[in-house]
Amino acid sequence: MIRILLSTLVLLGLFGPAAIAGSVTVLQPVRAGDVLDGDLLAFGTEEAADGFTDPRDLIGLEARVNLYPGRPVRTREVGAPTVVRRNAVVSLIFRRGGLTILSEGRALGRAGDGEAVRVMNLSSRSTVMGVATAAGAVLVN
Repeated sequence: MIRILLSTLVLLGLFGPAAIAGSVTVLQPVRAGDVLDGDLLAFGTEEAADGFTDPRDLIGLEARVNLYPGRPVRTREVGAPTVVRRNAVVSLIFRRGGLTILSEGRALGRAGDGEAVRVMNLSSRSTVMGVATAAGAVLVN
């Protein structure tokens, strides 16, 4: 009797969607670089240890690789929307105390807001690491 009642509660969704479904998947193919919205997401039958269990966690993130229906979306396959693109010329900003130095650099990778990125300083041709900002500049320390 308890087993039947528990099955009924799960089927009715009273324990939430995570109790009756696996990891989050997409409903149609999503190309790398596209931003995910709620209309593209659904629960799949396959579970993944590094997959998402709540579609709300994916809304507004950018696909880093092509995503396919039926496959769980993994944490490494999505990230913050790109603000610095590979080969783009970006402003390099170095701040220490009251000193601010501005320079130009070429991004050697892509990055979202707050993510690390390698940049080649166009003046010195040296490679530095920095953090991308929402404005598309790179903070170097």
